[in-house]
Amino acid sequence: MMDCLVKTVRSDGYFGMYRGAAVNLTLVTPEKAIKLAANDFFRHFLSKDGKGLNVFKEMLAGCGAGTCQVIITTPMEMLKIQLQDAGRLAAQQRKTTMVTPTKLGATAAVLSRSYNVGPATVVMKVSATQIAQELLRTQGIQGLYKGLGATLMRDVPFSVVYFPLFAHLNKLGQPSPEENAPFYHSFFAGCIAGSTAAVAVNPCDVIKTRLQSLNRGANEETYNGVVDCVSKIMRKEGPSAFLKGAGCRALVIAPLFGIAQVMYFVGVGEFILGYTPFNLYSS
Repeated sequence: MMDCLVKTVRSDGYFGMYRGAAVNLTLVTPEKAIKLAANDFFRHFLSKDGKGLNVFKEMLAGCGAGTCQVIITTPMEMLKIQLQDAGRLAAQQRKTTMVTPTKLGATAAVLSRSYNVGPATVVMKVSATQIAQELLRTQGIQGLYKGLGATLMRDVPFSVVYFPLFAHLNKLGQPSPEENAPFYHSFFAGCIAGSTAAVAVNPCDVIKTRLQSLNRGANEETYNGVVDCVSKIMRKEGPSAFLKGAGCRALVIAPLFGIAQVMYFVGVGEFILGYTPFNLYSS
């Protein structure tokens, strides 16, 4: 992780680490809203018999939430990965230009990418809007949903692990069954559950990222579906490759879900919309 950090800063500068941040800022709010609201909806639906929820029903509610969220998650991840790849490939292109300037003509076809049009020595900056428009123009709406199966394979198990674990951890901080846990307890419960689920499904995240990467370097592998991706990673990189980025992902997911759960449980959305607990549930 530190090696990746140093190399990214060295090649792209400090703000190179924030490639794709605009996409995240735009789409992560509706994605988390769908995820949390869907989980509550399914939990309410599954507890209508008055018997409460056992672990299986909690996992089933999480499964439903994970399925619903991919409507936003798939295009968000698709655009974010293309922006990050554009920066990585541009850095490779600059490095090749400096090291072997006389060979640029021969390697122009390899270095030129669909989003970097022009001579190999010119690096064109791209935006999420440009990438989305290009994908829609060339592949239609399915272009934004490339890797949908792999995204489902990651997000459904994540929610199946996360929501029951969070519910049980959060319950430990309740002074009584009628009272909510303190906000700081909900925060730490979200952090622990989020980081645990992130590490558990990291192999699925590696597969999804590889499949959604459209622009590859000259020596990078191409994949034809989930099975092909798994077999090539196992054969060429070994089982440890499926845990690449697990620590970094856990560090990101932990505070993300801790904050999201606090905001959701405290009722910030209801406050902004002018609802009170009374008229919210009685309307």
